[in-house]
Amino acid sequence: MAALDRFDIEKVKQIFQESLHDDDDVLLDEYLKAYEEIIKFFNLMGTVFSFVSSDVRSKIDILYDFRSETDAERAEKFLTVKTMMTYEKEKDLLKDAKYISGSRTLLRLHRGLEFIYEFLSRLASLTECDKTQLACKLAYEMTLAKHHPWVIRKGALVAMYALPTQGELLKRVCCNVARAVEVLPEMLNNTKLVYDRTEALYTLYDLHHLP
Repeated sequence: MAALDRFDIEKVKQIFQESLHDDDDVLLDEYLKAYEEIIKFFNLMGTVFSFVSSDVRSKIDILYDFRSETDAERAEKFLTVKTMMTYEKEKDLLKDAKYISGSRTLLRLHRGLEFIYEFLSRLASLTECDKTQLACKLAYEMTLAKHHPWVIRKGALVAMYALPTQGELLKRVCCNVARAVEVLPEMLNNTKLVYDRTEALYTLYDLHHLP
């Protein structure tokens, strides 16, 4: 498999670092670039992570469309997470049932990011011979399970039985396992910074409830 198709932990670390804007904001373009790498992780794991990856691609593309609009002034409203939320709140767009909301779309990716952070954090504490099923189950129950109906939760937990050991999983998704293990703590730190900033903005604008 080509290196470009593998999950690049070092790249995620770098892009999430570059996404940090001002003291409390996140650049949307960089957030999406980092998520392009995270999609590779999901894809390389196959159907095991379909409970989180099923509509990630469509969500990313929706947000790309906001940023690439021909109306440059409007596209600039989606430069960062904060400018996007400010714009949609001030214009009362979130009350329009016909409007495809950037804030609502990002919320789905935000929840997925919490899961991947929790899972990889647990993965980092395992040895290469340890099974990853329990780590995944705990991460899922702490994060995405809270937002999923029973049928999806049941299917996700069954799929996790197919997860390999930590060593086998890293070999499947990464080109250089030794380098990936070395960089993982920094990547997790940057991911947490991005997640925490985004979480704080959803709280500030009272948008956690978006359907």
